[in-house]
Amino acid sequence: MRTDSSPGTLPAREHLPAAPAGTPVLDVVIPVYNEEKDLQPCVRRLHEHLDRTFPYAFRITIADNASTDTTPQVAGRLAAQIPEVTTVRLEHKGRGRALRAVWSGSDAPVLAYMDVDLSTDLNALLPLVAPLISGHSDLAIGSRLARSSRVVRGPKREFISRTYNLILRGSLQARFSDAQCGFKAIRRDVAQVLLPLVEDTGWFFDTEMLVLAERAGLRIHEVPVDWVDDPDSTVHIVRTATDDLKGVWRVGRALASGSLPLDRIARPFGDDPRDRDIKDVPRGLARQLVGFCVVGALSTLFYLLLYSGFRVFSGSQTANALALLVSAVANTAANRRLTFGVRGRGGAVRHQAQGLVVFGIGLALTSGSLAALNAATSEPAHATELAVLVAANLAATVLRFLLFRAWVFPDRREDDAARAAGSSSSSSYDTAPFRAGDVADSWRDATVQLLPARPHDTDARDSR
Repeated sequence: MRTDSSPGTLPAREHLPAAPAGTPVLDVVIPVYNEEKDLQPCVRRLHEHLDRTFPYAFRITIADNASTDTTPQVAGRLAAQIPEVTTVRLEHKGRGRALRAVWSGSDAPVLAYMDVDLSTDLNALLPLVAPLISGHSDLAIGSRLARSSRVVRGPKREFISRTYNLILRGSLQARFSDAQCGFKAIRRDVAQVLLPLVEDTGWFFDTEMLVLAERAGLRIHEVPVDWVDDPDSTVHIVRTATDDLKGVWRVGRALASGSLPLDRIARPFGDDPRDRDIKDVPRGLARQLVGFCVVGALSTLFYLLLYSGFRVFSGSQTANALALLVSAVANTAANRRLTFGVRGRGGAVRHQAQGLVVFGIGLALTSGSLAALNAATSEPAHATELAVLVAANLAATVLRFLLFRAWVFPDRREDDAARAAGSSSSSSYDTAPFRAGDVADSWRDATVQLLPARPHDTDARDSR
């Protein structure tokens, strides 16, 4: 594996550089819709907490989602009274739409959001954003389902939350524990390339963003939180759950078809500068071995069942050939998708043809083993046949993995990246916004420089 960034990938993570304070390091977005009652106490409480505990300059952005009450006026007064508060007005509803709009235009290197009810204990805010500032992680989420979290809410919401996360784990193989907690943060360089891939503009926005980030190999940090349910929440549970399930289906279908260019938001190997000089490190060898072993074990069981079924009405050689043929097609398809991560239909026929060549080698090994057994004894026991076939299949499995990795599914990402750079018209996606150099340049140009903002420092907040 090459350790430098290929076109479209994110640069290696870096600790945010230190320099004079002033421009915000953290931009906390509060999406609101008709929150004239809770907005002012929420913002003042959040501002007091950040002013007292956060060691860098910050900004609080109120994102008004087309409110029809006096929320815009309340937000305007807060922005006029508090220097670190600003407000943005959107003419259409949607939490995802609000976050996309504010995060896309923010100049802060760390972007966060929280719900206006402040159900999450604010003491978790600094642990949430610290891994992003240090360069350790790409995204961070608060989790109400962690073992050490302390949560106060009714059984109905508890059941819905846990059921939803079980659905995500079962359908999208999500490994993060809490998708819908309104307490998240993301690095701006990650948001620049990830948000264009997120389609949802409502409550499913969080889940879609996390699933795509996780599938792209980005690092998600989880913070256990203390959380108290807001009994006056205006979230429509049934409608939100229905929209979320539709989103799960849409994202799952996109991932299965390979239509999302997730390789363009991947991190290069080795964020430690000492690792970046390493050349030709195999990509995902350990993961591929695990996937291949799992697929191989299931294929072997499938093969033995087929062999036992075919053996009832045919000879051992015929039963072996038929069972191996059917299981080989299934094995190639499973390894193509699960072990080597090849998505979409492109090259599927060629892969199956190459897989049949590998099948031929396996057939030669197993058939030769059966021929040797039949030469040694005229009527071998069925258990003896199975034992010989298992041993022959183990030998064939080792060779199959090597051929799959080196010949059938070689890592062609570097060649594909070179071809994509030479011909942008060959893809339906616009690659220009996702080039690593562009992201890195914009990061250096626009990212604020960090320095702890102490009470005795001279900065914009001294005028209070």
